[in-house]
Amino acid sequence: MDKRSLTFVIAVSLSFYAIQTVFDLWRGDPQSVNEISMAEPISRPIPEIAQQQTVATASTGDEEFYVLENDYQQLVFSTKGGALAEINLPFQSSRDSQSIVKEIDIDRSILSQSPQNSRFPLRPYHAIIDGRDTVRSEGFLGGYYPLLRRPILDVEGNETTSISPQYYAFNITADQTGSANTRFSVAEFSQNQIRFEGTVAGRRISKTYSVPQERNGPYCLELQIQVDGEGEGLWLSSGVPDVEIVGGSYVPQLKYQLKKPNGAEVEEIKLPDEQGRIDQNVSPYWISNCNGFLGLIVDPLSKIGVGYKVQMIPGAVVPTRLSIIDHAYDLYPAANYPAYTTALPLKSGLTKFRIFAGPYDGALLSDLDALYEEPSKNYNPEYSLAISIQGWFSFISQPFSKFLFLLMQLFYLISRSWAISIVLLTITLRAMMYPLNNWSIRSTVKMQEVAPKIKALQDRYKSDPKRGQMEIMNLYREAGVNPFSGCLPMLLQMPFLFGMFYMLKSSFPLRGAPFISGWIDNLAAPDVLFSWGQPLWIIGNQFHLLPILTGVVMYIQGKMTQKTPKDPSQLTEAEQQQKMMGTMMSVVFTAMFYGFPSGLNIYFMFSTLLGIAQQKWLTSKLKG
Repeated sequence: MDKRSLTFVIAVSLSFYAIQTVFDLWRGDPQSVNEISMAEPISRPIPEIAQQQTVATASTGDEEFYVLENDYQQLVFSTKGGALAEINLPFQSSRDSQSIVKEIDIDRSILSQSPQNSRFPLRPYHAIIDGRDTVRSEGFLGGYYPLLRRPILDVEGNETTSISPQYYAFNITADQTGSANTRFSVAEFSQNQIRFEGTVAGRRISKTYSVPQERNGPYCLELQIQVDGEGEGLWLSSGVPDVEIVGGSYVPQLKYQLKKPNGAEVEEIKLPDEQGRIDQNVSPYWISNCNGFLGLIVDPLSKIGVGYKVQMIPGAVVPTRLSIIDHAYDLYPAANYPAYTTALPLKSGLTKFRIFAGPYDGALLSDLDALYEEPSKNYNPEYSLAISIQGWFSFISQPFSKFLFLLMQLFYLISRSWAISIVLLTITLRAMMYPLNNWSIRSTVKMQEVAPKIKALQDRYKSDPKRGQMEIMNLYREAGVNPFSGCLPMLLQMPFLFGMFYMLKSSFPLRGAPFISGWIDNLAAPDVLFSWGQPLWIIGNQFHLLPILTGVVMYIQGKMTQKTPKDPSQLTEAEQQQKMMGTMMSVVFTAMFYGFPSGLNIYFMFSTLLGIAQQKWLTSKLKG
C-alpha cells in the first residue's frame, strides 16, 4: 500500500472513530463504558421458592404488589396507579423458560455483589397459587432480566433510592395534577388477568391487564382502560426501561409508527430534555421505547387522542441497576444514564392496547407481525420496523447490514454458533471483495517496483519540482500504475465495512451469545480475560485480549505491505514516515477496538488474517 493509500485509510478510520465518539458524547454518554464481569463468576442458582405467609404482608406502606407470570414475563403490578412496577423477563436457561433473553456478566455481577437487588419481584407480592391468592415474602433469587428500572436496596433490604409510581409502566397521569400516586383497588385477580379500579383527576378509571391464552405472542399482554368522564388531558405512560450497554455506549431510542398512503413509516423521536416535549400534530399507530436491545411497544387497538409526549428523567431520580456494580469505584454513575419515557393520550370510554415488552429481536418481531396480521382488514402491526441500524452512516449501512445479517443467520442454521457464523460471514465477505482486493494488492506491488525510479526522478529534478512531477506522471503512465487505485477498492468496501460494524454492534442474537467460556461469554460485549477492582485510565478494570490480538495482526499486515531494505538507514524519508504511520495505525485501531464488542473484533481480526494470506499469495505469484 503506497503512502497516499495508507494516509487515506488512517484518515477515514480516525474520522469515523472521532465522529462516533462525539456522537456518543452528544447522546449523553460521557464515558464509553464496557460491560463489567465479577472477579469470581458463580453459576446461576435455581430460583428459590419463598415461604408462604399466612398473613397478607405484600405491601410497602399503602402499596401492594400483584404478579401475573408466564414463560416470557413476570408482570409485577402495583396498587399505586394500577400500574406495572416491574416487568421481569426470565432467562433462557431458567426454569425451562421459552424466553430468548440470555444472562450476561452484568446479571451475574449484581447477583454476586448485591443479591438483595437480584430478587424478582423485588418486594413481597400476591400471586395465584393452586387457584388461591397467596402472599409470598420474597421473590426468586436471580433468573430474570429487569426490563424496567427498579428501586435500589441496601444490604438490609431498605430502599436507598425509590422509584416514584409516576415512572411505573402504564400509569395514568393527568395534565396539571399530581395524580400518579393514586391508590387503585384490585377488583379482580386471577391466573391470567387482573383488574384495577380507581380515580384520576376526578375521573373513574378501570384498568384490566390480561395475558390471553389464544392468539397471543411471546412477551405480549393486553390492556383495556375504561374512562368514565372526560378523557382529555389523561396520558398513558410507557414506563422507564433500564440501561443496556450497546457497543460500549448507552443508546436509548424512541420511535413511533405512522400510516401513510404508500405504507407504514417509522420516525425516530429526538431524545428530549427534562422539560419534555408534546407533539400534537401526529397520531402514532404505536410508540416504542427501547434501550438498544430491549424495550416496550405500546400499540393502541382502538382510537385514542391525538399526539404523544416524551420526557427525560435524570438518572439520579431513577438510577440504573448498573450503578450497583462496583459501586465504590463509581463505574456507572447514575447521572450519566438519564431515563426516557413516552406517553399516549387517552379518551373517554373503552380503549384497548396491545403491549410488547421484551427483546427487539428481528425474527421475534417478524413472527408477531405474522401472528397479528389481518389481511382482510389490510392490517399488519409491523413491529419489526422498530428495529433499525444505528449510527451516523446508517443511511448507507442499513441495507448492507440487513443483507449481511441474513447471511449470518444462514450460517448460524448450519453451525449453531454465532461466533463461527461471524467467521464464515467474514470469509464470504472477503470472497466477495476478492477482485477488488486483488486490484489493490497489484497496484501496491507495482508502486513498490517503480518506487526507486520515482526517487531517482525526485533527486534529479529537486530544483525543478514541477518538471519532476510531470516526469513522475509520465512514469506512472508508462508503467500502467495509478497512484490512487489502492484507495478505490477501500472506498468501495466502506458500505460493507460500516454495515458489518453496525450489524455486529447491535444485533440482539449476539447479546449473551458465548464463544469461549470464561473469556468470550458475550459476542455483543468486549471479551474479558480477567478483571480487577480499581479502574485504570482508558482500559477501566478489565483486560480485553481480542483488540490487542487485532492490533498485532494489523501490525504484521503493515510490515508485509512495506518494502523494507536490509539496512534501515537506506529508508527514504517518505518510507520512514510510511513505516511510522503503519505502526501508529495498529496502535490507533487497538485503542479504538478496545471497547468494541468481541464479535466485531473477531470479524476484523479474521478479515485481516485473510487479507494477509491473500496478499502473501498474490505478491509471491506476481514476483515469481
